[in-house]
Amino acid sequence: METFFQQIINGLVLGSMYALVALGYTMVYGIINLINFAHGEVLMVGALTSWTVVSILADSGMPGWLMMLISLMCAIVVCAVLNFTIEKVAYRPLRNAPRLAPLITAMGMSLLLQTLAMIIWKPNPKPYPILLPNEPIDLGGPVISVVQCLILGLTVVILAALMYLVNRTKLGRAMRATAENPRVAALMGVRPDMVISATFIIGAALAAVAGVMWASNYGTVQHSMGFLPGLKAFTAAVLGGIGNLGGAVLGGVLLGLVEAIGAGYLGDLTGGVLGSHYADIFAFALLILVLTLRPSGLLGERVADRA
Repeated sequence: METFFQQIINGLVLGSMYALVALGYTMVYGIINLINFAHGEVLMVGALTSWTVVSILADSGMPGWLMMLISLMCAIVVCAVLNFTIEKVAYRPLRNAPRLAPLITAMGMSLLLQTLAMIIWKPNPKPYPILLPNEPIDLGGPVISVVQCLILGLTVVILAALMYLVNRTKLGRAMRATAENPRVAALMGVRPDMVISATFIIGAALAAVAGVMWASNYGTVQHSMGFLPGLKAFTAAVLGGIGNLGGAVLGGVLLGLVEAIGAGYLGDLTGGVLGSHYADIFAFALLILVLTLRPSGLLGERVADRA
């Protein structure tokens, strides 16, 4: 039973990281109906930027939490500039093109960012320093680390902040208006290009946070680290209901739980034929099942009807 509860904790942490990335996917899709497949690589750039800043500050004598905070701020700025540039250069000229064109462009941008990161940071994996206390917190059998507690707390706070932003602020109203009909929104004084750029910047900030948390939790960074989390986060967004903020978090947490519990018991269920590294089977089997029974996702796809 102790193993089961430990896997629950691991699943919640993993799902929270998926949720942070899935929120970026779902915000962009909700505004312009675009799947930004380069979003996972933005996570990777954030993690590598954080590693670079921490490496520079390593001999400064700063406490670990302060180095993490500074590196996180730098990662957010770099990722925001990167995503703003991607939107302006790669996606904006194709906004009125057939949907296949921006989709292929997004895949090409993903490969381009991976290649540039490999050139800048080299292809070898790099250890990410331990910046927060590493002693596990005993929960009466299962344990959790300070970094994992931070990941869970950040996910809750960020979801609440995004819900407030979208539903209670002027920018949120502009986002909803742009999602419904950008031309009519422009006639009402909304600047759709600015709103879309702001959405990409917010998504980049979420990816940067997820990248730093991912690196802190797993202790390593490399140029290809964003591909699988990006794919899983997209799966989580579809699972919960693409375009739905609550659905992105629900899908991420559910995907993380299924993956963690599957990894813990897959060997026993298959008599040792399949090991824990086959846990992806559960995640994508769940996606196929949900899409078969409920194609719009668990909470339903939330995309405005366009006039």
